[in-house]
Amino acid sequence: MAPTTSASGTALDRDQVVRWRAAWAEVMGGLVPGLATLEETVCRAAETLRGRMPSRVLDLGGGPGVLAERMANRWPGAAVTVMDIDPVLLALTRGAVPDLVRSFDGDLSSPAWATRAGEGYDVVTAVMTLHYLAPPQARALYDDARRVLSPGGLLVVADLMPDDGVASVMNALDPADGAAAAELAWAQWWSDVAEAASLRPLFAERAAMFQARPPAGFTASASWHVTAARAAGFAEAGLLWRCGRHAALAAVA
Repeated sequence: MAPTTSASGTALDRDQVVRWRAAWAEVMGGLVPGLATLEETVCRAAETLRGRMPSRVLDLGGGPGVLAERMANRWPGAAVTVMDIDPVLLALTRGAVPDLVRSFDGDLSSPAWATRAGEGYDVVTAVMTLHYLAPPQARALYDDARRVLSPGGLLVVADLMPDDGVASVMNALDPADGAAAAELAWAQWWSDVAEAASLRPLFAERAAMFQARPPAGFTASASWHVTAARAAGFAEAGLLWRCGRHAALAAVA
């Protein structure tokens, strides 16, 4: 394949981009048990909620655009957008699917992302994204997501969301089977990608960006997320999917 150029001007080898994104999908499958069933559940819910395919979709913290690409292929008439703050991951999105998925940088810790994203989305997803935020920022994300959704639109937030009603079961499932191997695979993926000379400027940009903002490691119960969604004005909020300690909340605007 011919080289491709990211929005930052970085020349990327398409074959490498394809391999990195495929490896990312495999790593995420290890980090999130039942990821394939989560994605299918989200898509079916989005299709049946209004009895039609969504026309505008926003994937928050969508990284290299793997989920966004799957949604765009499933819904060929939809405008699918990825928002992320990570310049390396955005470069992989832009290097792989520039004509299929729109992408832009945005910081979920600030409400400015919602203004930049605009309004009128049928579906907004945030998969394994909120744990990077501090609790007040995570709570504010529900308010901001409510703003960008069209009336009756669907928000899905998937992350570690233990059920505090069965604390003993949640504790017994922590850590999940294969969690240590999945974390090693995650670290190895970043190590492998960092060796690419074409991405070194973006890794330097990334390091400077995250130096003063380490991940918050935020984990809240499913009930916390339901309460936050209802406080933000969503008409309905509840769990759509669960696999062990991971769960997905659905909220209808």
